[in-house]
Amino acid sequence: MEVMYGTCAGMDVHKDSIVVCVRRMKGNKVDREVRTFGTMTSELIRLGDWLEDSGCTIAVIEATGVYWKPVWQLLAGRVELVLANAHEVRNVPGRKTDMNDAMWLADLIAHGLVRASFVPPEPIADLRDLTRTRKQLSREVVEHTQRIQKVLETCNIKLASVASNILGKSGRAMLEAMVAGESDPVKLAGLARGTLKGKRGKLMEALRGRVRDHHRMLISTHLRLIDSLQASIAELEKRIEEELRPFAKAVELLQTIPGVGPTAAQTIIAEVGVDMSRFRSAGHLRSWAGLCPRMDESAGKRRSNRMRKGNAWLKTILIQSAWSGIRKEGYLCALFHRVRARQGKKKAIAAVAAAILTAVHGMLRDGEPYRDLGAEHFNRHDRERAASRLVRRIRDLGYEVEMRPAA
Repeated sequence: MEVMYGTCAGMDVHKDSIVVCVRRMKGNKVDREVRTFGTMTSELIRLGDWLEDSGCTIAVIEATGVYWKPVWQLLAGRVELVLANAHEVRNVPGRKTDMNDAMWLADLIAHGLVRASFVPPEPIADLRDLTRTRKQLSREVVEHTQRIQKVLETCNIKLASVASNILGKSGRAMLEAMVAGESDPVKLAGLARGTLKGKRGKLMEALRGRVRDHHRMLISTHLRLIDSLQASIAELEKRIEEELRPFAKAVELLQTIPGVGPTAAQTIIAEVGVDMSRFRSAGHLRSWAGLCPRMDESAGKRRSNRMRKGNAWLKTILIQSAWSGIRKEGYLCALFHRVRARQGKKKAIAAVAAAILTAVHGMLRDGEPYRDLGAEHFNRHDRERAASRLVRRIRDLGYEVEMRPAA
């Protein structure tokens, strides 16, 4: 097998130690030197000095948790680095030690057998941390809201059966009144605002329960936590807007896609960046995001076509955007109904999410807004099949159909 790098290194990174193997070609022989370093800054600087003194031209790091990040940051300017997916560079079973892992990684990179993972530049990485934290805090708000609902159900308070949002203006006023000691359903129902005023009778029945001091304390605790989380989310929103100023044009472009709002556009930029040259094609971007079927074939049979694992943060926001995008008549809606008829809702919405990501790749690459292909796109490209399908459908309904070309 051809050797692509004469002197290279493989690094097995852990929380408190890094095992490094430098691999050198000396004629037809391979010389390996393995050393162990700590993960403190001084140790990482010493590691960089050793790699430079060894004449190492490239080094591979196995992605393990967050432990690879400080190593990458301190060595990035001193030696060419490649981040490897741990799932793709597994060693032979039964030979797993830290030293063997480092030697295995060095052998793989020497022959060019490591596919580099996407490592975003620092501004995009910082933005990614902010958007992911915002998402996590938003989930915690939902969790505390559900816990309040659980306490109310324990008290037989059926507020959620009447109000769509128990933390809206009306619901929040009622909860705060309960915490303050109010238990009269008439007075509580009188706090309703907007459309809830028309449900006064139902509210009075829903608010008739048995609320004890124990329940009031729990509700008060969750409300305080929700207020704190929402204040933190507001701070994050301001910081995200500041970090996104250099990418304002890209955010505006992405919002021209049906179903992609400001939050979705910000998250997409944070996950994939704006430089599409890192992905050779839209297909490579879809594969990285996990929005394509896995390749699992044996003896000429396709064993599985489930979606492969990928960037869960990106996949989640794209699926949400896809559900919003199909509400508007156009290409995405037509694609959803076309795939759903053959493969069901889940695969259809995944296909729409993949189409959105394909559009993102082209838009960020060319700097152009979204152009909808139209609801008739598939009919234009498949007119005869569409006509035959409609004829069969009409005949199934008990009608006779005669097809003649239009004048």
